[in-house]
Amino acid sequence: MTDSLAAACDVFLAYQRDIRQVSRHTLEGYGRDIRRFVSFCAVSNKQSATSVRESDVRNWVAQLHRQGLSPTSIQRALSSVRSLYRFLSERDVTLGNPALGVQAPKRPRNLPKTLDADSVNHLFQWQPETTLDFRDMAIAELLYSSGLRLSELVSANINDLDFNERMITVTGKGRKTRTLPVGGPALTAVTKWLSLRPLGNEDVGPASPLFVSARGTRISPRSVQLRLQRMARFSALPGKLHPHMLRHSFASHMLESSGDLRAVQELLGHSDISTTQIYTHLDFQHLSKVYDAAHPRARRKNKS
Repeated sequence: MTDSLAAACDVFLAYQRDIRQVSRHTLEGYGRDIRRFVSFCAVSNKQSATSVRESDVRNWVAQLHRQGLSPTSIQRALSSVRSLYRFLSERDVTLGNPALGVQAPKRPRNLPKTLDADSVNHLFQWQPETTLDFRDMAIAELLYSSGLRLSELVSANINDLDFNERMITVTGKGRKTRTLPVGGPALTAVTKWLSLRPLGNEDVGPASPLFVSARGTRISPRSVQLRLQRMARFSALPGKLHPHMLRHSFASHMLESSGDLRAVQELLGHSDISTTQIYTHLDFQHLSKVYDAAHPRARRKNKS
């Protein structure tokens, strides 16, 4: 393994692209973060991987903070450097990981926006009229029914859906597949959409995209976003509706009803349960409101 930090960066990125076959988005993120780190080290004449110390990583993180990067962006950049050195140390056991002991600035906890149950029911009372309307309803039903990510939805094919078992198999982050239950209303909506689905240039087969545009090509993530916003307007929902809001609503409502954090983690495809735990904060907010409204000692009395 070369000791040049820049060359080691190239080897790492090639490994991620060719062996791990990470997504283009992930690869670009790795490249952007690590090359920024290599450039920082070059200013201090730290040209080799072995010359970098924990203090160098700390100084780099401090510089990113001064430059105005958000805690989330700094955390991602630091994670990229940790991954780089983990890769290098697996090939040279004498090489430590100078980024392991460095902490990024704490990021504020932004709770995901969700729809309450009444708003969800109101959304699905919308009456489709056109073929694309029926497609949009099927998309919204499936996102909420199974908690899909937008990328999982647009990449789904017809044969990923098992109507007999009422399940759908999707490929999520890290190319990991999981099989999820699909509710009755979602199956009904998808069945109606498939009966109207345009053929496009080819006959519809099992491996054809589940959701397509009016031209018969696989629907794009941006189209889904815009069509859901349109659906929300026609349903007179306040605010904007985006695909992840339906996924968040699915998670929040599942956790509120079941209390089973591990099950919700599996359904969402989270590799780390700490990611799922943010929904416990949403549930706590709900419980707090119930408590404040119902508990005699929690009620505030008006003082005359």
